[in-house]
Amino acid sequence: MLVRKAVHNLGNPLRGIFCPSVTVNRSQTALAQARAVLENELDTIRAGGTWKGERIITSKQGAHINVDGSRGDILNFCANNYLGLSSHPEVVEAGLKALQQYGAGLSSVRFICGTQSLHKNLERKLAEFHEREDAILYASCFDANAGLFEVLLGPDDAVLSDELNHASIIDGIRLCRARRLRYRHMDLNDLEDQLKEAQSSRLRLIVTDGVFSMDGDVAPLKEICDLADRYKAMVFIDECHATGFLGPRGRGTDEMLGVMDRVHIVNSTLGKALGGAAGGYTVGPKQLIDLLRQRSRPYLFSNSVPPPVVGCSTRAVELLLESSEIAQSMTAKTMRFRDSMTAAGFTISGKAHPICPVMLGDARLASQMADDMLKLGVYVIGFSYPVVPKGKARIRVQISAAHSDEDIDRCVEAFIQTGRKHGVVS
Repeated sequence: MLVRKAVHNLGNPLRGIFCPSVTVNRSQTALAQARAVLENELDTIRAGGTWKGERIITSKQGAHINVDGSRGDILNFCANNYLGLSSHPEVVEAGLKALQQYGAGLSSVRFICGTQSLHKNLERKLAEFHEREDAILYASCFDANAGLFEVLLGPDDAVLSDELNHASIIDGIRLCRARRLRYRHMDLNDLEDQLKEAQSSRLRLIVTDGVFSMDGDVAPLKEICDLADRYKAMVFIDECHATGFLGPRGRGTDEMLGVMDRVHIVNSTLGKALGGAAGGYTVGPKQLIDLLRQRSRPYLFSNSVPPPVVGCSTRAVELLLESSEIAQSMTAKTMRFRDSMTAAGFTISGKAHPICPVMLGDARLASQMADDMLKLGVYVIGFSYPVVPKGKARIRVQISAAHSDEDIDRCVEAFIQTGRKHGVVS
């Protein structure tokens, strides 16, 4: 009692320890204020029709899934499971074997005690797949993009970025100290102007998505490489929505457009076509990969990719190295959907890519149509701000090699029925 009284009389900052109600009341007041601010922001999202709910899947990922609250089999047309490998028997078996042999995880970062032989094996296969000198694994491609630019580029360098590049590229560029120049989306004239402006820089790096995932449009890589040669720049591409299925052998946008030997750095993901679990990587010159291992913060300070994920992804890459049949099956399926939807009166963005955005404009309309499609047994999602610009809401359909022609026709019919209900098509 004497100690408590002395502390009280001295006005000591420890007073709150002996009078917890004072501290708790202040804490609750601050929390209540924060709750009100957050709730107001949430109400704004709901009122704008851009609320993004999460549907619960109760089965494996695939062309056919079970969704909590829905009866029977549901067709899935919005996953990045381009090649249908997320639940491929050989991919799953490889993950199980890796789990049994190498354990659930390393409990460590790579340079301490988190590198296993299977990590090095996958990196070798990724470098072989992309025909580059070396590769480095990350926990995600977001991390790969976050870790590249600040290592490669300094204050004497310049980075020239397409204005619609993925958010992870934008965030990664923000971390570097290079001069930042942004060119209009796929506008080669504007890019050339920016390159002229950057001629005094030590290094110049052109940065673009190979495929822009919201619209399904493909970067003009040949022309970009021509400009890079003319103005002595390097070229970087993010291939998350191309690796595994674009090009004759599924190597990506650079293979499809004939510039594999002219694109210097490629970042991509293991979380889409290559098994669908998680993980990302960078492939490029050996000196760059060596430097990333020394200085890339997401690599140095993140646990290594879990062995089951590495096992699954390794088998997915091996399947593609063994045969290009799966990758080649995508073209006909994609055009079947695009042609049928266009004939029905829908506006489909992009060209010849499995990402097929059904353009609707209004966010609430996109959400309501997606909900009605689920009632018809087709799982799709409405995309709205801030994922896409205001006024550009859409339902982004994604075709998978696992879809049959009957699946595609059923999806188109559901769109027609729902589109007529909402006055989108006649």
